[in-house]
Amino acid sequence: MSQTVYSTPKAAATEAQADVELKHVVKLFNDEPAVRGLDLRVNQGEFFSILGPSGCGKTTTLRLIAGFETPTSGEVLIQGVNMSRTPAHRRPVNTVFQSYALFDHMSVRDNIAFGLKIKHMPAAQIRERVLEALKLVRMETFADRLPTQLSGGQQQRVALARALVNRPAVMLLDEPLGALDLKLRKQMQVELSTLHRQLGITFIMVTHDQEEALSLSDRIAVMNAGQIEQIGTPSDIYDRPRTPFVADFIGDTNLLSGRIEGSRVADKWPVVTHTGLKIWAQESADQPQETLSHSVVVSVRPEKVRLSLEPPTADNCYQGQISHVMYLGTHVHCGVRLTSGETVTALQTNRGHDLLAIDTPVYVYWGAQDCRLLDTLPASESLNG
Repeated sequence: MSQTVYSTPKAAATEAQADVELKHVVKLFNDEPAVRGLDLRVNQGEFFSILGPSGCGKTTTLRLIAGFETPTSGEVLIQGVNMSRTPAHRRPVNTVFQSYALFDHMSVRDNIAFGLKIKHMPAAQIRERVLEALKLVRMETFADRLPTQLSGGQQQRVALARALVNRPAVMLLDEPLGALDLKLRKQMQVELSTLHRQLGITFIMVTHDQEEALSLSDRIAVMNAGQIEQIGTPSDIYDRPRTPFVADFIGDTNLLSGRIEGSRVADKWPVVTHTGLKIWAQESADQPQETLSHSVVVSVRPEKVRLSLEPPTADNCYQGQISHVMYLGTHVHCGVRLTSGETVTALQTNRGHDLLAIDTPVYVYWGAQDCRLLDTLPASESLNG
């Protein structure tokens, strides 16, 4: 494939040039807000994911970028041009849907060529572009088959080729792997990542699958109730969540509500829960205590929680009993009911030992550095949006 077929804006990405910007975007449906004053910037060449639960506004956001919806207010800029009122077919973007949306009566080749024929491109040029797209997704030998003769993964490749053949500046992916079984999803995740690296164009993906977003993305926006709670790299989102919602939605976590009571010792703050449990939490450089309200939530990931039959030495150590055990193969998921009343979960590496029985007395413990202090106020109030 010629190096001039697709633009490769990786160098431009280092200059933080944006391919897509949303400025104060609001979208109302029957006077009900689906998107509330959204500000978003996606740099050239990024693999950017919008992640959130059903009804959070992520698909509406993607449709606003694609041109399938018009913002009630605000601006949608693509490559610096305001396209808020530009129809979808005139925008330099293409969308891949979860349902693939292929024409069952057309061959793979004709499905891919469809958009180019609509643009009245010369036949020779269409043939060349279609062949390039087929090679990209490794579907050359299936060019004359009908979509109904293909597997789900093959149909997904055709949908990708049909979008890529138009050489968009931005690829929009709407739950692209949602219709595939787990094993095929994993395979297609690798292929999507490889394809993104090969082409260097901007990918924006909407998904509710946390693992998918974490494994594929350069950056992730976590949405909740029409607003963005946090934008960051996968490690930022997982290890340094800024709100209880983000901590709880991304992976598993233990959330313990309480109040900061007493003075800081070194860089550790004492938090007392409603049941009287005292937790020492280390202050984070990116979120000092001065930015938090007095009422806080302590987040501790299950993989940070340790179990012991003997009392260990740790910043945070509590007695309890095993309440449930789930064998997961590589790991064992344990619930521990503390004597104070809270239940915490621990994720232990499977080392081939016998599983602990229900009601076994144990100690749970973790370090102050394993805690994340989170404000109980909404992100817009506590974190300046």
